[in-house]
Amino acid sequence: MLQRRTFLLTTAAGLAAPAVLRAQGSPYVVGTLFPMSGPNAEYGMLFTNAVQLAFEHIKADGMLKRPIDLRAQDSLATPQGGAVGMQKLASVDGASYVMLGFTGVSKAAAPIGTRSKVMMVNGGGVGPDLAGLSPYFWNVIPLVNQEVKALLPWLRQKSLKRIALIYVDDPLGNSVLEQLRKGLPEAGGELADTYSVPPTAQQFAAVAAKVRSVNADAVYFASYGAQQSQIIKQLRDNGIKQQLLTYSAGSIPSVLSLPESEGLVYTSQAADWSSAQDPVTQRFVKDWRAKHNSDPSIYHQNYYNAMRLFALLAQELEKAGTPVNGENLLATLLKVRHFTFVGGEGTFQDNGTLELPMQINQIHDGRAQKIA
Repeated sequence: MLQRRTFLLTTAAGLAAPAVLRAQGSPYVVGTLFPMSGPNAEYGMLFTNAVQLAFEHIKADGMLKRPIDLRAQDSLATPQGGAVGMQKLASVDGASYVMLGFTGVSKAAAPIGTRSKVMMVNGGGVGPDLAGLSPYFWNVIPLVNQEVKALLPWLRQKSLKRIALIYVDDPLGNSVLEQLRKGLPEAGGELADTYSVPPTAQQFAAVAAKVRSVNADAVYFASYGAQQSQIIKQLRDNGIKQQLLTYSAGSIPSVLSLPESEGLVYTSQAADWSSAQDPVTQRFVKDWRAKHNSDPSIYHQNYYNAMRLFALLAQELEKAGTPVNGENLLATLLKVRHFTFVGGEGTFQDNGTLELPMQINQIHDGRAQKIA
């Protein structure tokens, strides 16, 4: 069903294009490189739904003179999938702007997109090495070093000093290990022990037994997708009662709805929907709730903003009578820098990151609540 939704989104744009083409010119090709199958397909659904809502708002507002043709490739959440998908989007589909996610996918896709002068925007990968990855690669999500940095003062305040770390053995997990190894001593804490797991692992009883033996104050896990739920459930089932901690990947529905996730703490950019004052955020929250009968997540925020960013940049180029291509989109971003997004005003930094306020969340009764 997930793949079909994406196909229909792409096809609808493609079918609409010929009628509009005669009056407005050829459509702008925008690509998505999300995991649409496999164990991380849940993310593909999250990302695509957010892009869809922004797409509808852009069209309803008449922001652009030409239509947008959305083209989707399945990244499989793997470096190989990222490389193959970006090659197709750049060379076959002719995309000038591609939204993608996952650290490994992004690192594999970036050189290909850079050579083709495709502007790439990440709303899901959080590895610190995604900062400054390429002049054409930009992030609308805080990277994990920013998330860990935001968590450290809270750990000190709560006297959670000895932290056990379970991390997936890939660029994301290794980045979290590096950040905690460096940051905890500076905050008066320490790594009690670390446990590396393969990205495909689903059995964690042995890891839980090792965690029990080190008497940690809290357990931080750095994983994503279906693996997260298995880590949480098996830690609790095997007697781990300590505070569980993670980064923004803990915001996905499968984690929020898991009974064993009660009390889980995770970091994210600021996303307090109840107090949203600006019209962009209010509209996003209102229409999301009406369409999906639930509150949006930070990933929905990120990819709505990623799609909105294309429209804002292309709008400026249309006003100037300049071709909308990757090179000119990049030049416009570097010139403007500051944009109105869901969640407030955001400013892009020289290293390809977006400066946004952070918050700490805790899961209660299947919902995330801001606690710091």
